[in-house]
Amino acid sequence: MDYVNLGRTGLKVSRLCLGCMSFGDPKAGTHKWSLNEEQSRPYFKAALDAGINFFDTANGYSVGTSEVITGRALKDMAKRDEVVIATKCFLSWSDKPNTGGLSRKAIFQAADDSLRRLGTDYIDLYQIHRWDYQTPIEETLDALNDLVRAGKVRYLGASSMHAWQFMKALGIQRREGWARFVSMQPQVNLIYREEEREMIPLCLDQGVGVIPWSPLARGKITRGWDDATFRSGNDIYGMGMYAQIEAQDRKISEAVGAVAAERGVSRAEVGIAWLLAKPGITAPIIGTTKPAHLTDALAALDLTLSDEEMARLEAEYVPHKVVGFT
Repeated sequence: MDYVNLGRTGLKVSRLCLGCMSFGDPKAGTHKWSLNEEQSRPYFKAALDAGINFFDTANGYSVGTSEVITGRALKDMAKRDEVVIATKCFLSWSDKPNTGGLSRKAIFQAADDSLRRLGTDYIDLYQIHRWDYQTPIEETLDALNDLVRAGKVRYLGASSMHAWQFMKALGIQRREGWARFVSMQPQVNLIYREEEREMIPLCLDQGVGVIPWSPLARGKITRGWDDATFRSGNDIYGMGMYAQIEAQDRKISEAVGAVAAERGVSRAEVGIAWLLAKPGITAPIIGTTKPAHLTDALAALDLTLSDEEMARLEAEYVPHKVVGFT
């Protein structure tokens, strides 16, 4: 396993981040495909054995049970100072006022709840899950800075938003001398590359690490275009993300299949190898519900695509409507 700095920080993270959204109580929330605690533990062990030290979850995944499972597994299988635990805040945890969003009250409560569920006294990377249009960004950034100064959080990160919003936040943090966002978690994959226009160049310029979510487009490029899975039929959020330009996206998926067949590797290996080769990418966040998901991702670390193969994979891309910001 290779390790790289997260942005301009001294924090070393593995080139793959294990996404823990797939681990949680399948009866809680909307992630019916989630693996329960017993089913998920082998994946944590396999990831740790492979050298992965970076784990990403969120307070809203399976109503917090993802954090519980993640915290218990890492406590049992790893030393706290040898792993990097990332989680997020923003999503509501009830239908009552102030139980979500990025107000000072909500952030402080969410952080304490996440610390309790994770069973740790600090969070390595605390990320805002989305932009909060109901709260002044200054209030959000001030509260996040206080969490860092209090020692509850080591580093700050953000997730899908417009580049102008992210730059505004970075500018305010610099002006006020507050703890700065060191990472951005956008959606990037072969059939959704809109973040290459502004967000990734911004991150390169500002020295911000990029840790993409959905690197395989919810599995769309890893199987036949018309094939379905239990998750694809129950993933309410994902259903709306890849139904825009289906004919052109199908051609991209076919190109992935062609390159994979020529190389004698899986489609997933090709998709992740493509992403790892792109400028600015720190560590794709990989989801696993089957052993092959993890082994394919690990194998991609050793797969180097040629310039011609990269061009073939990118040739059919057309602009997409921006999605995933809400």
